Amino acid sequence: MDADEFWTVVESARGSVDQLEDEGGELVAEALASRLAATSPQAILEFEAQFRKAHGALYRWDVWAAAYLIGGGCSDDMFSDFRAGVVALGRQWWQRVLANPDELADHPLVRRAAAEEDDDVIFAEPVGYAAAEAYERLTGDDCAFYEAWQASPYAAQEDAGDGEDMGERFDFDDNDEMRRRLPRLAALFAIDLDSEDAP
Repeated sequence: MDADEFWTVVESARGSVDQLEDEGGELVAEALASRLAATSPQAILEFEAQFRKAHGALYRWDVWAAAYLIGGGCSDDMFSDFRAGVVALGRQWWQRVLANPDELADHPLVRRAAAEEDDDVIFAEPVGYAAAEAYERLTGDDCAFYEAWQASPYAAQEDAGDGEDMGERFDFDDNDEMRRRLPRLAALFAIDLDSEDAP
């Protein structure tokens, strides 16, 4: 499965659900697992390899800062869920976030979340486990996916790519810095312009 095929699967799953009703990613994760379970163990492993590449590309400080604003804070585990959610938005949104995380200020889910003070939007933990769920459905073994993954060449390739540059680290609690780097998201999520560290 190449990148184009991967994104076709993701966007097919995304298109089969009402995104406004799927803030936690459960519906798109179920759609992904169903589609993948109808393929083969090899195809599922290939999907997971592409997912991890797309997910890993988002492991940057500026993307984490966007997650921090949208989620009202963001731990390491939450950031993993956020990146899974960005992947689940489809290729176009993934590319926009890679180019500039502040672009998320245009996404309807993010805009609605800001208006409703909903800090769970985009965070989609189940999407990160869709391949494992599909593999279990296909094989009937809840441990088979992780064993197959570790034995696959994809795991070695992933290990070789560890230690990637996350870009410049900065203080997410510095309101001036957040407004400078992510001005639209900072405005959308109403960072207090009258705070002590405002100019």
